[in-house]
Amino acid sequence: MALFSNDKKTTKAKKAKSETRNWGRGILPADDARLANILKRPWFSEKALISSENGVYVFEVSPSATKIDVANAIIAAYKVTPMKVRMVNLPAKKVSLRTRRGVGTRARRHKAYVYLKAGDTITFA
Repeated sequence: MALFSNDKKTTKAKKAKSETRNWGRGILPADDARLANILKRPWFSEKALISSENGVYVFEVSPSATKIDVANAIIAAYKVTPMKVRMVNLPAKKVSLRTRRGVGTRARRHKAYVYLKAGDTITFA
């Protein structure tokens, strides 16, 4: 039985986290049309502006974008390497149209939270 065995469990040493992540494919060529269409625009909300002081920037991204695509687009556009990227899918919502039609649907959207290491910044002009 496993409850009464004399085997000692060994623990593995944890690897130290590096400051930047290896994003696999590296930087894609600048003429790649897909890379140019990944980042739609920066997301300017109160929460996003507060988090940008802590090195977390929010972007509206293409629905087909992956974390690696967003990281490569950030590297190409802003010349900074993200530590990590988190993706969020925002669902469609019913909205009031204030007309005879009554109710419409706002489109679903996709956000990416881009985390930079301390000292790196992105400036929006």
